[in-house]
Formats: sequence, C-alpha cells, structure tokens
Amino acid sequence: MRVLISDELSPEAKGILERIPGAQVDFRPGLQPAELREIIGGYEALAVRSATKVTAELLAAATRLRVIGRAGTGVDNIDLAAATRRGVVVMNAPGGNSVSVAEHTLALLLSLARSIPDASQSTRAGKWEKKKYASGRELSGKTLGVVGTGNIGQLVALRARAFGMRIIAYDPFLSAEAAAKLGVEPVELAEIFRRADAITLHVPLTEQTKNMVNAQTLAQMKPGALLVNCARGGLVDERAVADALRSKHLGGAALDVFESEPPAADHPLFSCENFIGTPHLGGSTEDAQQNVAVIVCEAMVEYLTTGTIRNALNVPSVSGEVLERLGPFLRLAGKLGTFAAQFALQGECAAAPEEIEISYAGEVAQHPTAPLTAAVLKGVLSTFMVDSVNEVSAPALARERGLSVKETKTSETPDFASLVTLRLRCGKMLTTEVSGTIVGKREPRLVRVDGLDIEAVPEGFMIIVHNDDAPGVIGNIGQTLGEAKVNIAQFALARDQARGEALALVNVDSSAGPDVLDKLRKLPNVRRVHQVKL
Repeated sequence: MRVLISDELSPEAKGILERIPGAQVDFRPGLQPAELREIIGGYEALAVRSATKVTAELLAAATRLRVIGRAGTGVDNIDLAAATRRGVVVMNAPGGNSVSVAEHTLALLLSLARSIPDASQSTRAGKWEKKKYASGRELSGKTLGVVGTGNIGQLVALRARAFGMRIIAYDPFLSAEAAAKLGVEPVELAEIFRRADAITLHVPLTEQTKNMVNAQTLAQMKPGALLVNCARGGLVDERAVADALRSKHLGGAALDVFESEPPAADHPLFSCENFIGTPHLGGSTEDAQQNVAVIVCEAMVEYLTTGTIRNALNVPSVSGEVLERLGPFLRLAGKLGTFAAQFALQGECAAAPEEIEISYAGEVAQHPTAPLTAAVLKGVLSTFMVDSVNEVSAPALARERGLSVKETKTSETPDFASLVTLRLRCGKMLTTEVSGTIVGKREPRLVRVDGLDIEAVPEGFMIIVHNDDAPGVIGNIGQTLGEAKVNIAQFALARDQARGEALALVNVDSSAGPDVLDKLRKLPNVRRVHQVKL
C-alpha cells in the first residue's frame, strides 16, 4: 500500500502512517499539479493540508485512491462531490485547531482594547506617544457578545470569563441548560448588537449569515464597541466597518479573514485607525498543525487497517454492506435536512428548530435508520454551524444543543415503496414538513412540501415560490428569471385548489441574487419567495 504526503505536515505524520502494515509512505510536498497528476494513480491514500488542490481532474487520475486525509478542518481545497462520486473517503481533523483560533480571537480583542499594534508601530518609528495610547480599556467588567457557541465559541467564552467579562451569547441551538453550563446568558442576535462592548463571530458563511454585520447592525452597536472576526470572510460588510471606524462609532475592528483573500492593497480598512488585519492565521500555530496532522493520520491508519471510519465528511460510520443498501437514502436524507433547515430559516419562525421528527415508512423502515437520521442532522446542523459537521458528530452536536430528535417507523405507506418525512418545529409551531423518496434505484426526489404534493429534484440552487393559484404566475416567474439571465433547469409545480394555493420549486443553474428574488416577490399573486442551496 502506498501513501503520499503532498503538503508540509508535522514530522509525526509520516511515522503514524508507517504503522500501516507493509505501507510505503512518500513525503513529497511542493509538487506541481501536473506532477501530482502524473503519480497519483499509484497511491491508495493521500494526506494534505491546504496547498494541494484535490480537483475532479486529479481524482479522475487517482484510480487506486481510497482515502484523503485533510490535516485541518476546512476542505475547500478538495472537490468533495467528485471524491464522493469516485468512492473516496474524505477525512478531516475537526477541533484540532480550535484552541489556536480561540486564542487568536482573544489576542486580537486584547490588542484592540489597548491599541497595541498602533502603539508598537509608533514606538518603533522613534516616537514616544504615551499620552495618545493611554486611553485603552480593560476587558474586566465588560460585556462580550459571542455569536455562535460551537467548539470555538465555547472556548472563547470560557477564556473571556477568566478576564472577568460578562458573556452574552447567540446560537440557534443553545438551550438554557447548555448556556447555564457554559456560564453565558443566551440572548437573541439583535440583543448582542445592542448590549455588547465587544463582539466575536463564530458562525459559518451562508446566505443567511453573509454580511450579518452591516451598516444597520453596526449602527445598533454601542459607541466605541469592538468587533473581532476569525471565523469566515464575508460575515461582515468590510466597507461598512471602515465607515464605522472613520466615524468613531466603532471603537476598533480586527479581521483574520476577508471576503477576498488576499485583500487588495488599497482595501478601505487598511487606512483606518485601530484596525488590525492578520493573514488568516487563526488555526496556524505549531501546536494546531501537529494536532490536526496526528488526528487525521491516526484516522487514516484505522480506516486502512480495520475499515473503521472516523471524522469522514462524505460517508457514514457503517459497514460496506449496509452502506450499499442505504446509499441512495443517505443522500436523500442529507438533502431533506439541508432543504428543510434553509427553508424554515427563511419562514415565519426564522430560527433554528427546537425539535426534529423523522418518519420512515415502507421498505426503508426495515433497514437500520441511525445512519439516515445522522445524515438528516448533518444537513440541518450544517446550515447553522461554523464547525465541521459530519454523520459521526451530528447526533452528539444535536444533544449538546438540546435539540429534540424523534424517530418513527411504519411498514406501510400508501403512495410509495419508501418514504422519508422530516418535520421541523420551533416551540409548538410546525415550521416545515418535507417528504422524499427514491425514484428508480438511486434518484432522490422531493414529493411533498408543507402538505402539497410535488415531484422535484433536490439538487443545486432551488427557488421556492408560494403563490395564489391564478393565471400568469408561471409565465411571470420565467420572464423575470430570463431577464436576469438565470437559467431554469427544472420547474416542478403543485397546487391546492381548495385553498387557492400553489407551490413552485424551480431548479436554476446559478444563484438568483437578492435583487432578482425581490422582483419575484413583487410579482402579482406571489406570496413568498425563498432560495435554498443543496
């Protein structure tokens, strides 16, 4: 068995991988893409960091590849869909760099509070501006707003408490019990902006969180408040932050991540006082790099020697025989979870679910359903969390956040050989209900949405239109999307004549921008318009 390490991993990595009986482990960092394609066909396993780009083209040449190990959390450099299609297990190292990111967040917060970078630069320039920089502030007694209480957010909260800070936190899955255990006060997001003296962000970049810090939310913040983002670029409107710094309404801002990396040399933030920018260093410490290398390499060894799968992003922890039978339903379950979560988040409740109910009916109920439930939870939780979520971690994360998960099974279903139904509830309110099945042997379909029968392909970008059952709506939708150069791939329709209501699920080749969605909402007889990405 041949194993290739194509990036600079810590020295321990090679030794761990050599535990595989009979393995030949080659350490060849810095290969050019063409060189890597030339040799990858001879390897069963590949260990990478972020430099190696595992593209669909590379995977097509990797005819013997069984597993890819990413020494880190993100897998942006790996074509996960292509790997899945080729049956290659992709593993990462969740949590391996969480401490480093949390510590970097606190380091930036302390630096902002005392203007340390500006004071250092001034002193090194031969100045002694003690009076100018003597107006710093203590963290003790201040209120820190933590947005997102996944692994990193929790570590930040614990460390900030050691500085004597009061912690208020927003997380759609943070239960009162979990908040009490963490020692934070759970609040709504709007309250974070109103009350916090400093705000740190720890959420994923989604359509819902993009530019969550913008001109409007910045205006709601306390004068002189501080902002730190070590999570994802695009969570903040960087021009709005620059304007808030220049007007002195915002006391300071620190970004380790930018919407475009590297940012342009003339970026508007670079000319602002009390702004700190670092080049995506949050997880880049010697300790973190050693941790993630050890975690992922040990998981690779276990998989290649015993077949056990841990920390995989594209396959559940089940035997090969069960996986073969459940494969199409695992894909369906993940799509249902993602669709329902994004759909519910844009509805009346506009919050994370407090209860998930999954019903298995027909032939699928005769199989082990735990992997299917895990796939549903992964789809739901991935919509809200910055931390990597896979089928292994999803059930534990749901329990940590007090999310109620219920399963029901029945051998009978009147309309389909197998049917999976997912219901999300916020409090006592049913926020959405979706059902899906498998057509033929492997093709997933959405067959019911909020009580309306339909047949739609859960794939890519989907625009969901609720409208009055009236003439002209379909034509208007098509014309509006056509004028915006948004190509329609498929158009599925449902109607309830008794209620005078209709539903359209429109698969499009590219995302419809906010302006296009607004135009759709303003069309005659249109009630609601949402967009999801599957």
